[in-house]
Order: sequence, then C-alpha cells, then structure tokens
Amino acid sequence: MQRVLWTGQTGCHDVGGLAVPCAGSGQDAEFHRGVPWPEPRFAAQGGLVEDRLTGLVWTRQANYAEFPLTWTEALGFVADMNRQRALGRADWRLPNRRELRSLVSHQARRPALPSGHPFREVFLGWYWSSTSAAIAPDHAWYLHLEGARLFYGGKDQSFLVWPVAGRGNGLLPATGQVHCYDAAGRVIPCTGTGQDSEFRTGAAWPQPRFSQTSLCVVDRLTGLCWHRRAGLAAAPVTWPQALAAVAALNRRAPGWRLPNINELESLVDAERHTPALPAGAPFSGLREAYWSATTSLFEPDWAWALYLDKGAVGVGQKKDPHFHVWPVRDAPP
Repeated sequence: MQRVLWTGQTGCHDVGGLAVPCAGSGQDAEFHRGVPWPEPRFAAQGGLVEDRLTGLVWTRQANYAEFPLTWTEALGFVADMNRQRALGRADWRLPNRRELRSLVSHQARRPALPSGHPFREVFLGWYWSSTSAAIAPDHAWYLHLEGARLFYGGKDQSFLVWPVAGRGNGLLPATGQVHCYDAAGRVIPCTGTGQDSEFRTGAAWPQPRFSQTSLCVVDRLTGLCWHRRAGLAAAPVTWPQALAAVAALNRRAPGWRLPNINELESLVDAERHTPALPAGAPFSGLREAYWSATTSLFEPDWAWALYLDKGAVGVGQKKDPHFHVWPVRDAPP
C-alpha cells in the first residue's frame, strides 16, 4: 500500500519562478505521484472537520487555544480538552509532525492549505507538533502555515496549537519516535505526556523496512525504490542541474525521477539524526540535504528540500548550488 500523500502541486515553474509547461520538466507536477485527495477532501460538522484523506479529525478553529503556548503548555491544554470533553470528544492530542504536515497543500500559500478548506482562524505562524527533535530534544517540530516549512523550536518558546483526534485510517505512517522528552530534553516516561511516543499513531513500519534489488533499495513502508547511492552528483548542485542529472540517469536506465518533497520526507525517522534515517538503512554516500522536485509556491524561484541530518523540510533558491540529488522510482512488482 502506498503511504505517501500527493503534494497537491499542479503547476511547474522555472528557475526564475515563471510558470512553464510540465511535460518533460521532471518536476513534481509532471508525475503527480502520491495518494490522490478525495473530493471534497474535508467534511465539516459543527466545530469538527474530518479529513477524508487521512481519516483524522481536526478542530475547525485552527487556533483553538487562542493564544501561543509553550510546548509544555500546549500538551497540557490538549489534556484539559479531554478532561472537559471538548466538542464532545475525549481523544484529542497534539498532532505529530507527519499528521501536521498531512494538511499541507504545496499548491497554496498564506495559508499552505488545500483550496476551499473549511477551517477558521488560520494564522500564518508556527504550529506545534507533539514530536521532539532528535537532534535537539529540548526542541520540538513545528510547521509554519504561511508557506509550509517544517523546523524545530525551543520548547520554552510560544507557538500555536491545532488539536487532532482519532487514529486515522492507517494511511499515514508513524514518525518512528519512541522516546519522550521533557522541556529540558531529558528522557522521561511517556505515560500521560501527550507526546508523539505515547500514542505512536500511524501505520507501523515493516521489519525489515528496506530490501535491496538489482536496481535500487525498496522502502517496504512506502513502496518507493531509492537509488542506493544517495548522491548522484559529487557536489551540491542547482535545482536545474538536479533535474538534468536525473534526466541523464534516465537515458541510461529509464524510470528514475527527482522525488517530490513528500517522498523525501517519508524517509525520515524522527527518533534519529545525522542522518535522520531508520537504523540499518542500506544507502551509501549520504549527504546533508537534498533537492526535491517540488516548487515552493510561497516563492516559485525556490524549491523544497529535505535536510537529512536534522529531518527538517526547508527551501533553497533554485539558481544556487545548495543541495544534492537522490533519485527515486516506483518499486518493481
């Protein structure tokens, strides 16, 4: 079963950010990979919104706490919602990083949410997840809804809260995080914390997660097949050079593409860093960061990238040699 969501991207843009035809571009919107979205995607009833893609239920009010809270306060706020059976439910939680990212449309900005969404009071700021940053456990992952960046911030800082409920339909994979951490980054028991690792929602990972074929390394969780050498170019390249490098590979062995940003993010193990990959991942030549085929609609002369050491999702200007190239293809039958 494929477990990577479609990014939502329908347009292609050149290095200067101008719209171009997608055919032959090698960009995200040419391939349209990922689980398609249902239409309509969201079903709203009162103060609740069901995402029909993932089966998760969100508060219709996207700033339910009304004020920014520290990470510890955010977890406590959601616990209070459950004690009070807010909106008739007692299974609220702070979403993990993968649940929070599942709301994003990469064809939208300000906010980076699907067109026609029914949410109210969406703020163009950072929203907390329940997932600690393995590279700095006194920090937690958060998502910026202006453009969809995913990074981590100190747990003593104050950001927004968007509660989620339900276990979902099994489409989203678990993040991989298995430990819980306090605000100082110390490991603590998970029971009653409300953190990612207490609930471990999402599809469990197969064991072993990866298998090798003569062509590539198959991720048995997502159905994607990655080039064993995680660095097609010897040095960082520009975005057009990344697309060209994969096109050259295709002339020798058809079927490869530059991954979209959701495909790249699917590799992340939130329990690990440097690299943020599952233990035993059989890749060689790992680099710090990689280009995706997905344009940033916030600034179309920029494209999305995965910072593999951290597990962060950010952007780079297409004309500059920022990142490396890691091709992907569909797994063989």
